[in-house]
Amino acid sequence: MEVTHISAETFKAVMRRLCIVVLFSIAFAYVEAAVVVYLRVIFYPEGFSFPLTSFGIGPLWKRLLLTELGREAATLVLILTGSWLIGRDRTQRFSFFLVIFAVWDIFYYVWLKILIGWPCSIMEWDILFLIPVAWASPVLAPVLVSAALIVFAIIILYRNTPRRTLKAGVLDWLGFFLAGLVVVLAFCIAGSHATQPDYQAHFHWLLFGPAYLAAIILFVRCSLKSRGPHLF
Repeated sequence: MEVTHISAETFKAVMRRLCIVVLFSIAFAYVEAAVVVYLRVIFYPEGFSFPLTSFGIGPLWKRLLLTELGREAATLVLILTGSWLIGRDRTQRFSFFLVIFAVWDIFYYVWLKILIGWPCSIMEWDILFLIPVAWASPVLAPVLVSAALIVFAIIILYRNTPRRTLKAGVLDWLGFFLAGLVVVLAFCIAGSHATQPDYQAHFHWLLFGPAYLAAIILFVRCSLKSRGPHLF
């Protein structure tokens, strides 16, 4: 069987772009964290904690909530455009999107810890997203997702040649979609109970966990199906 090799120069070029992407993501995470610091001073001057007591109530809330929804949508556009500009092909752009999103998400919490000492623990609850409804969970859950996305992206970049590209069929993509949908559903269910005293009971680890593991297993399966050249 013929074996082709990826040049060291090509690999180094990809790694340079990856480093730029990581630096961009860390800086972008600081911007996100700074905005949240300001929002918490405005809406939770006595301290942010669950259950949320005044989420979405009052004219100021409603006006700034619309602004926040627009900001979150703009954030997604920035991540998409950043990955598009830095990537050289569709696979790189997809991989860099995963990296930007994941590093941004993790360092958002790192910066908040540095700036205001929050979260106190990895099990602290947070509002993750507001589109199309509120997402909530312990901080651990999105960090786990982001860590997996970083690993996925690095492996995809490493194998990004015609003979090494990860092979995912229709059923594999359907599995990824369903696993992701269940993870999002777990966040949304918890978010819908963010103002209730028993909010902690509404993040279902038995819903999140199997879907998260299923996505990892699917990725490993796709990786094992792939055959091709060795690096260098």
